[in-house]
Amino acid sequence: MNASFSQTIAAVHCPWARTELDIAYHDHEWGVPQHDDRELFELLILEGAQAGLSWSTILNKRPAYRAAYREFDVARVAAFDDADRARLIADAGIVRNRLKIDASIGNARAFLAVQREFGSFDRYLWQWVDGQPRHNLWQEMSQVPARTALSDAFSADLRRRGFKFVGSTICYAYMQAVGLVNDHLQSCPRWAALARD
Repeated sequence: MNASFSQTIAAVHCPWARTELDIAYHDHEWGVPQHDDRELFELLILEGAQAGLSWSTILNKRPAYRAAYREFDVARVAAFDDADRARLIADAGIVRNRLKIDASIGNARAFLAVQREFGSFDRYLWQWVDGQPRHNLWQEMSQVPARTALSDAFSADLRRRGFKFVGSTICYAYMQAVGLVNDHLQSCPRWAALARD
């Protein structure tokens, strides 16, 4: 990416969106209220996989994740066995961390339990913000928190339900990704577009 293109992008996007893949994700997905359980499951698994890595790394691996995790069909992932674990550990296209892989399978099972209790994961998730996105008023990236009291509570509840790799920071990133909070900077055109929706 050339320098002038990067400067132009930085002027109209949130500063974290630097690569073309980041920008596409920023412009079309990040912060958009998500209500589809398959998408919610995918992003939960990807946010857990991202722990300790850059989001760009995960976006680059996303096609491989979709193949490895059967397009994030939660029932299929919940049924993964030792052969599937071995297959995932051997898959160079994803993050081959045994703890994260084991957590993803356990999280699929916990996700199904939430669906049974609430009718959908969507219904469970959106109750945390009374069904409406919270539009924050950040002017600079330094103002955007890494966690909040709400993400602390959400994280604690997920852990109580058996989820793993759902610390408060991961949960806040998830809340940003699926649109519970609009953390685009106010100078970013996406902030206004999401606030209008």
